Amino acid sequence: MSFHPKMPYGTGWHRSERKLAELGPEFAYTPENQARFDAIVKRYPPEHRRSAILPALHLVQAQQGYITGHAMTFVAGQIGCTPADVEDVVSYYTMFFTQPVGTYVLYVCRTLSCALCGAERLTEALEEKLGIRAGQTDATGTFTLLEVECLGACDRAPVVMVNDEWHECARPEDAAALVDALRERGTAALTGCHLCVERRNGQ
Repeated sequence: MSFHPKMPYGTGWHRSERKLAELGPEFAYTPENQARFDAIVKRYPPEHRRSAILPALHLVQAQQGYITGHAMTFVAGQIGCTPADVEDVVSYYTMFFTQPVGTYVLYVCRTLSCALCGAERLTEALEEKLGIRAGQTDATGTFTLLEVECLGACDRAPVVMVNDEWHECARPEDAAALVDALRERGTAALTGCHLCVERRNGQ
């Protein structure tokens, strides 16, 4: 008699569902991004070169839009580690994409402060305007809509981050106008972080 549960080995139950990133096209930094990486990596002692993996991946995503298997291999060569080391970082952080996304990625905060101020209705309004569900990209490849956890601007809820830019106090009734403004003016349509705006204006 054993108190250990019977494990169904060989049935597929215990197999990992991990999916590797698509290899994609061959990848290399542009000369400008290579120069940026070379400057960044100098900030770290040689024995801590791996600390540059995050900024190296941000450069990849800024250049290509998402991170492929070939890009991970390239970064591993730049850092001096294995592709698996790089993949561990990519798979851990939600800001990295391994599939193509829209020109504008809309991150709607759904944590408590934003939720209490209507974030769920904001997401629904954006879904209706874009004709997609959260987690999808529209047919034109312009917008990807995602729900995320706290973006750290609880006093200006609900908050939407568009790529790396900020849009605060985003009301559901203004969602359609926000999408139209992004199409017309790009990220210039966003409010920006009020702290940055005040600092810029010398307040």
